[in-house]
Amino acid sequence: MAERSDAAPGVAERVGAAAPASIRLEAPGGLASTAMLASLAAHTVPGAERTDLGTGTHERLIHVAQGPVAVSVRLDPDGVDLTIHAARTHVAAVIAVVGAWLDLTTDLEVVRAALREDPFLRPLVDARPALRVTGTTDAFQTAVTTVLGQQVSLAAGRTFAGRLVADYGRPGPGGLVRFPTAAALAEVRPEELQAAVGLTSSRARTVRALAEAFADRGHAPGDAGLRLTRGELLAVPGVGPWTADYLEVRTGCPDAFAPGDLVLRRALGGISAREAARRAEAWRPYRAYALVHLWTATAYLP
Repeated sequence: MAERSDAAPGVAERVGAAAPASIRLEAPGGLASTAMLASLAAHTVPGAERTDLGTGTHERLIHVAQGPVAVSVRLDPDGVDLTIHAARTHVAAVIAVVGAWLDLTTDLEVVRAALREDPFLRPLVDARPALRVTGTTDAFQTAVTTVLGQQVSLAAGRTFAGRLVADYGRPGPGGLVRFPTAAALAEVRPEELQAAVGLTSSRARTVRALAEAFADRGHAPGDAGLRLTRGELLAVPGVGPWTADYLEVRTGCPDAFAPGDLVLRRALGGISAREAARRAEAWRPYRAYALVHLWTATAYLP
């Protein structure tokens, strides 16, 4: 079974007398940098994040105990060049977050060996043997952007997220905007959200209810883990199995799977969700990796 080490990935630090700090994070077994950057670009939140496909870089805010820190990652086939625009006291915390977010310490050998047993997945794994599961740096942000992306295109979901950030976010370092907190959005009336973001009334109510649920569980900015159980997520009006499944994939469960995902089902020949779930039994305990391979080949780098 793939192991996720608690230790930081291979690190080489290049820090001058003042910020920013430049850190090299190695990815043992490699990194499918082009594919992973395409995934980051597809989900970039305008205002809160920036992705430059030309330079292979992605920028965002990472929250540590002392507050938000602006970081930039440049992905390449061997690892990540990390730039931290903050005091050196924040470096260790940021490295830990980035390592988990980009799945840098997973042993891909066992994942590849398991997935290559399936003749359908084998060519996908062979094409991108170093593909990792991109996680999250904030579970609430991922939950909200997932809801905003329900039943719309990726571009439309990004537009909604950008409007939400523009209206309810707060200025952060590096010219980036902090994604609104669960506590802040829990205080916004659904009618106001609907008008500001351009949502349907039901989607606005879902965002508000989701914010209330996360706030009630004490979610703080930068919490990458889900404090809500699957049952609690499904109890939020407008959150169904697909949303709960997707959040499990993005919050670090290597065997999470979303059988109802339309892109997945199309990639598998237009089968039903039940058939997709049955097909994926052979991919345990790495169904999340199989899912990302299928998404990448179909939606990100077709």
